[in-house]
Amino acid sequence: MGKILAGKTSDIPTGEMIKVSEDGKEILVANVDGNYYAMDDTCTHQGASLSEGTLEGSTVTCPWHGSTWDCKTGKLIAFASQLKDLASYKVIVESGSIYVET
Repeated sequence: MGKILAGKTSDIPTGEMIKVSEDGKEILVANVDGNYYAMDDTCTHQGASLSEGTLEGSTVTCPWHGSTWDCKTGKLIAFASQLKDLASYKVIVESGSIYVET
């Protein structure tokens, strides 16, 4: 298990999300009301970067075809067909820095 530095808390304002990449893994990190969550960034439908979509509450919407995901769990909320859930990761905030455990 590794630990990736995602950035400072000031880098991700409430209601925003970013993508971090490490060792070929792309992870979305979202700030939901001051709490940080992380999940895989790649949509399992056709590979869109979910961090380029929108975040409303804890719901991430894919920018390509509108699938919706819960950034707290990585689980699919809705899409026209069943998609594989995404991996979610533990987020640790230490001294204003955000880390993702992979």
